[in-house]
Amino acid sequence: MKNDLISKIFMDKMNIIHCYLIKLGCNQEDAEDITQDTFYKALKYIDGIDVSQISSWLFRVAINRYYDLCRTKKRHVQVIINEEIFKSDNNLCEDYIIDLERKGDVLKILNSLNNIQKNLLILKYNMDLSYKEISNILDINESTVKTYLFRARAQFKNKWGVMYNE
Repeated sequence: MKNDLISKIFMDKMNIIHCYLIKLGCNQEDAEDITQDTFYKALKYIDGIDVSQISSWLFRVAINRYYDLCRTKKRHVQVIINEEIFKSDNNLCEDYIIDLERKGDVLKILNSLNNIQKNLLILKYNMDLSYKEISNILDINESTVKTYLFRARAQFKNKWGVMYNE
């Protein structure tokens, strides 16, 4: 019974963690390595992990491992956004160029936010997770997620307004 539960949790979370690492700016190979290392550690320490907290434990290990990798490579954490979000229905060249510029501006603003704000905005709007799912992943109270997300949106809007003189 315990093995079935572990298998189900791991299969559900493995792809989500991998995609999340890619969205944080991790390259494909490093994301695969970090994901594999995270699940290896989970198997190694499974007896010490509370089953109700395993999701947040997995995300925390993966995020910490990614930040460690960034520190060792001395590079800045960059967010990647799926270009499908910015594609318009009509394929006019002008629209495509404007969409690319908008994507660049969004990335610039996201990368200027602190890691907590950036993570919350990615989890909520790019990965389309609920407040409850985010609170489970980050192991913080749901109302705290709402508050931090409100502040992150306000910070993003403020920087967007400054960029476009609004």
